[in-house]
Amino acid sequence: MAAWYLQILWTHIGCVIVSGTLFFARGCMMLAGLPLANHKALRRISVAIDVTLLAAAIALTMIIHQYPFVQAWLTVKVLLLVAYIVLGVFALRRGRTRVIRATCFGAAVVVFLFIVTVARAHNPLGIFAGL
Repeated sequence: MAAWYLQILWTHIGCVIVSGTLFFARGCMMLAGLPLANHKALRRISVAIDVTLLAAAIALTMIIHQYPFVQAWLTVKVLLLVAYIVLGVFALRRGRTRVIRATCFGAAVVVFLFIVTVARAHNPLGIFAGL
């Protein structure tokens, strides 16, 4: 599997970009009041992308022998991922008011971006590691 490291890494990165972009687009549609934000096809595409992203992430942890709850930066990524998922659910479906949905959407975007900085720095402080 290590021979496929770069392909798996680029698959993971590509899925992060596509997943984040799709979430952002759906969130903007939700804020604009467009019912397309929760269209069945978009939800299915999102699930397919996220499953591929997760599979690539698991493969990468096996290849590089770094695991959540062992390495701090991966632990932070996993915990932030849970927060991102919860915020995303409230932003796109469960939020009772537009204000709650908009707040959760903004928070989810911030969490997503912080997850990216943690991954790039391999440091639990992400963008704040150099301060």
